[in-house]
Amino acid sequence: MNVEIPDKLFFKIGEVASITGVKPHVLRYWESEFGAFSPSKSRSQQRQYQKKDIELVLQLKDLLYNQGFTIAGARKALKTNKGSAPKTVQKSDREHLLEIRTELRNLRKRLDD
Repeated sequence: MNVEIPDKLFFKIGEVASITGVKPHVLRYWESEFGAFSPSKSRSQQRQYQKKDIELVLQLKDLLYNQGFTIAGARKALKTNKGSAPKTVQKSDREHLLEIRTELRNLRKRLDD
């Protein structure tokens, strides 16, 4: 999931929605569910997202929509992956598990014959 994030200091919720493909009401919901995700607010009380917030939104989108995590599961995954590079690690782990699964299916098939 390679999304190019413009080189800006702050982003409004509409900009984040168009960059990430996540609707604004979903972003606001995720703010209430995930403690690590809390954009600052301007004087006019508009949300001000930073690049790190957008990267977190993309990570959450991957966990929830692509990998099938629940909200609680995604929350737990974020806590366990703090300080690591979760996107590349999770992707390679997932690929590795798919290979093991295929090998196990082939082995089962041979045993059934």
